[in-house]
Amino acid sequence: MSMVDQREETGEPQADGVTEVAVLDALRTVQDPDLHKDLVTLNMIKSIKICEGNVAFQVELTTPACPMREKIESDCREAVGRVPGVTHLKIEMTSRVVARRPIGGKLIPGVKHVIAVASGKGGVGKSTVAVNVAVALSQTGARVGVMDADVYGPTIPILLGVEDEQLAQTAVRLPDGNVVPRIAPVERHGVSCVSMGFLVEPGQPVVWRGPMLGKVIDQFLGDVSWGELDYLLVDLPPGTGDVTMSLANAIPLSGAVIVMTPQDVAASIAVKSLRAFQKLNVPILGVIENMSYFIAPDTGKSYHIFGHGGGQEAAEALSVPFLGEVPLDIPTRVGSDEGEPVLIRQPESQQAAIFREIAGKLAQQISIQSRQFRPLPVM
Repeated sequence: MSMVDQREETGEPQADGVTEVAVLDALRTVQDPDLHKDLVTLNMIKSIKICEGNVAFQVELTTPACPMREKIESDCREAVGRVPGVTHLKIEMTSRVVARRPIGGKLIPGVKHVIAVASGKGGVGKSTVAVNVAVALSQTGARVGVMDADVYGPTIPILLGVEDEQLAQTAVRLPDGNVVPRIAPVERHGVSCVSMGFLVEPGQPVVWRGPMLGKVIDQFLGDVSWGELDYLLVDLPPGTGDVTMSLANAIPLSGAVIVMTPQDVAASIAVKSLRAFQKLNVPILGVIENMSYFIAPDTGKSYHIFGHGGGQEAAEALSVPFLGEVPLDIPTRVGSDEGEPVLIRQPESQQAAIFREIAGKLAQQISIQSRQFRPLPVM
């Protein structure tokens, strides 16, 4: 029970004249658990209003997917509740994703964060993870896009259920007043996407060399009207080849996520991918272990079919965050085949909750990385 509640119940006399200074001083005792600074210093307290003993203010989080939202609100309520004279407290939790200042390359207009989703090898379920994390971020209120840069095996249209769609052309007015043609992304389940899958006939192979791959990446980055996005997830081909190099050189990446399976050989390959991104000066946001275990539907017993602990070991080897384990799940597989991510098909399932938790941890790491750079103006 807060001090406000205690005073209201006991009828304890309250001092008059609650001031904004007193409220801010109380909030200086509340730290962001990730950034390790108080909310006032981080400029997260907005719109303080005081009327006698009634106090209202906003807490502006760095992401709508913040996993520490409830703790921060509780800490604020407890701190301000101790201010003499406060009889009623209203806290509105808001969010604004802040873009990081680029080290090199050009920003995509309107896109605050570009995150590479990579894997050391194929077959680890990277695209499935990317789509479900994108949908999970979107469901928090974030504006999200997915760029399918896996040009040899584009699967994002299938996973989102838009494989029969076609990219359309739109017109965009530039700041100088000129109107230019742009590609309009396809949208489904709250996620915008572009993919090589929209540009080639089904079943047709893509047989291109490095320079052609680089041109496709440039076109997806520069010629697509992404609009205002908080997060653009880029689903990369397996390994660290031409597409990865082109992407890292073309734009400032907010970071990279590595998706892997638990076995030892996968961990070894994943560590190589992590080191490759570190050499490209791309922050590592974390490791996601997919196909971690299987829960038998009849007994509820867990089976570690592909081994156990490889993702955690890979993260510890390079001192990067471990974002979570995703189990093998039949509804997830069925939903992927039918273009309905598990967060859409079974939003109350344990699998959906796991993806939401991973999405929150990813957004958390992006916010931490952003605070290490000077923020860009609000977009």
